[in-house]
Amino acid sequence: GKWTSMFSGRKLLIATRHDKQSVIAPLFERELGFECLVLPDLNTDSLGTFSGEVERIDDPVTTARNKCRLGMLLAECDAAIASEGSFGPHPSIPFVPVDEELLLFVDRRFGLEIHVSEMSPETNFNGSDIYVKDELVKFANRALFPSHGLIIRGGQHDFRDMKKGITDWDTLLGEFERMREQYGKAYVETDMRAIYNPTRMAVIKRTAEKLVKKINNRCPSCETPGFGIQDRRAGLVCELCRRPTRGTLSYTYACQRCGYEKEELYPDGKQAEDPMYCDFCNP
Repeated sequence: GKWTSMFSGRKLLIATRHDKQSVIAPLFERELGFECLVLPDLNTDSLGTFSGEVERIDDPVTTARNKCRLGMLLAECDAAIASEGSFGPHPSIPFVPVDEELLLFVDRRFGLEIHVSEMSPETNFNGSDIYVKDELVKFANRALFPSHGLIIRGGQHDFRDMKKGITDWDTLLGEFERMREQYGKAYVETDMRAIYNPTRMAVIKRTAEKLVKKINNRCPSCETPGFGIQDRRAGLVCELCRRPTRGTLSYTYACQRCGYEKEELYPDGKQAEDPMYCDFCNP
């Protein structure tokens, strides 16, 4: 079919400044046949930074789409991939921070836009006002420093004086003393840019694997890549009382090109739910 070697030998821009290509490129080259490139001077920071000096005004998908657009324009190619991370409290578990990674693939030649996201509680995401050296050492150790970078500045909302990407104790302690003399404290936070954050880089890699799998999933009707889950239906019955639970009964897959739909029952490989997750048996 016309889709078989649609990616082979084409250029794919990875719109990143923070070395994400190291986990994305090998996959896309091996599995799909793309030739990956990056533009070292692609300024994605204009669309928002983690450290907060530039507010991200759009939602993650729009921001990733803008990165792809900008990149394709500058690299003069028609396929791109961009990632957006969001960090914050877990939607349902209090006090647990999560890293939500979104990866978006855009192929202008074939009119495709395919994205996936992955939510992981594996993150060192944290920030705090620090007044004494002991607190700083505790914070740094918890944040997996120095394998994971830190950012230090005068105050949480003070961006005038900021040092990013710190990965050694001398710099950290020196900057801390300097800030403390000047402001009486320092605001220290984890540097969430992928290049300074191996934990996040690992989540991006998993997300990239998920994306390749989704791109490789072809529509049974027209063979368009990206045949993905559009809808999840709850209602898996309870093993004990046979009433419907919140467990997943089925996924509906849909094609973005021809609109073909397919329902897959029991996607989690089980036909009944454990009674501990049943609202009747275990209210």
